[in-house]
Amino acid sequence: MGLLTELARGLVRGADRMSPFTSKRGPRSYNKGRGAKKLGVLTSSKKFILIKEMVPEFVVPDLEGFKLKPYVSYRAPEGSEPPMTAKQLFTEVVAPRIEKDVKEGAFDPSNLEKYGFEPTQEGKLFQLFPKNYVR
Repeated sequence: MGLLTELARGLVRGADRMSPFTSKRGPRSYNKGRGAKKLGVLTSSKKFILIKEMVPEFVVPDLEGFKLKPYVSYRAPEGSEPPMTAKQLFTEVVAPRIEKDVKEGAFDPSNLEKYGFEPTQEGKLFQLFPKNYVR
């Protein structure tokens, strides 16, 4: 075949490849789906077994008498509180627990894991080095 024939064929076929790939364009066995989680497993004999632990359970609070609506406008003003720093988090959460234990005489400096302190950062996805701390 000639060069012009191949170019024309590529242009024509290329346009078809640019359209979205749906289950109508694939074989009979192709099902694109919409990203839903599987609720069980498919056995080798093509039988589906439902596993109750894999079924999502939605815990919905009772909203009777609740005045707020679920929609938040994009034009809503930003929050008035500044983002929390590590020092603020420590003084609001950990420091009162340490002070309480010191007053009761139950504070043990060798058992700081009780307050959320981690002596090593091994095995962590993001290890805390001085460059990663909030400034």
